[in-house]
Amino acid sequence: MSRYFTEALFTDLYELTMAQAYHAEAMNEPAAFELYFRSLPEHRNFMVAAGLDDVLGYLEDLQFDQSDLDYLRTVGEFSDAFLQRLAEFRFRGQVEAVPEGTVVFPNEPLLRVVAPILDAQVVETFVINQVHFQTLAASKAARVVLAAHGRKVVDFGSRRAHGTDAALKVARAAWLVGAAGTSNVLAGKLYGIPIVGTMAHSYIQAHDDEAEAFRAFAELYPQTTLLVDTYDTLEGVRKVIDLCRRSDEDVRLRAVRLDSGDLAELARRTRAMLDEAGLGHIRIVASGGLDEYKVAALREAGAPIDAFGVGTKMVVAADAPHVDFAYKLVEYAGEPRTKLSTKKVLYPGRKQVFRRMAHGKFAGDTVGRDDESLDGQPLLEPVMRDGWRLPAGNISLADAREHAREQLDRLPEALRRLDEVAPGYPVSISPRLERELRKLS
Repeated sequence: MSRYFTEALFTDLYELTMAQAYHAEAMNEPAAFELYFRSLPEHRNFMVAAGLDDVLGYLEDLQFDQSDLDYLRTVGEFSDAFLQRLAEFRFRGQVEAVPEGTVVFPNEPLLRVVAPILDAQVVETFVINQVHFQTLAASKAARVVLAAHGRKVVDFGSRRAHGTDAALKVARAAWLVGAAGTSNVLAGKLYGIPIVGTMAHSYIQAHDDEAEAFRAFAELYPQTTLLVDTYDTLEGVRKVIDLCRRSDEDVRLRAVRLDSGDLAELARRTRAMLDEAGLGHIRIVASGGLDEYKVAALREAGAPIDAFGVGTKMVVAADAPHVDFAYKLVEYAGEPRTKLSTKKVLYPGRKQVFRRMAHGKFAGDTVGRDDESLDGQPLLEPVMRDGWRLPAGNISLADAREHAREQLDRLPEALRRLDEVAPGYPVSISPRLERELRKLS
């Protein structure tokens, strides 16, 4: 994809004005910032962390080029001395994070950046942007995958995504949490995701005869999926059956796709017609305004649908399009820092999340200081040192996908439900962390 800009200026202005103030005051001590979200969106019982790979790639490559500096000079806010500091900028900090695909809950740090305060400050906007959106996308897609209960889910959302970058990131996030593929060809190239797709209604409409359209397409693509609802769905199925009866062995259709109407009833009647014709190998794909709720309803109704193409409502996370992520200073110059704003209290110091298991399922988390030894598995791990990725920050998407599968398998059954459960997953704060907050209050 052609690019005419660097990512260095993908930041809010106040990040740079604060950075100049730090520079003017010679404030260059190490700072620790932690990224977390304060509450779950409505109807959610968990989130799935994603976006770390893009954050680490950004930090490795981040620099201000001459055109960036020339533009900042025109703003009129920045001194030559500060612009020279930006010209020499390279991120050389440390990052600890939970692996992509990890199930996470409110007030748990997903990521921590430790670097000179200027460096850690200017990256805030990009870090929140990538982790917020991709975590939102992965969490929505995970709900769809869980609702499908083993049936395939394919990302069909690119055309209605909020921009090209969003479409690519949703395709990746959906694959991360168990989708079977994407319709987006560029996502297939960039991420190695299987690409899926055959025809749209326009192909059928462009022919004078629906049966002729089916025949021509199937001869070119013998293992294809035919879209049967352009005019009359069941009549389209009959034409598919007739095509298979008349064709030689080179035409062996893979599936038919239903894209409108009463999908459950149409799927039942389609399945019966195909089976009666001896075409039990032809599978049924459903699409058209689907989300996790409709997928679950179709499955619970016993609809014989083998795969779901899910688009708009997944790609824009229609029912919960934002999460209240925050990137907050928790330590500066070796001293813990806090924030006491109403309903936004920040626990001071670097933290770790300890997760307990019981009978193979998640049983509860404790957020404590990063130097505590508490019951459970620590979730955050070092992924970057001195601005370069460590092995834990360089895992493949395939490995992240397997990690996500294991995480979702370990979710307690109640949390896999689509409706919000109470009291929800238990996340506690360690006594030591509570004491340190009181000392600073």
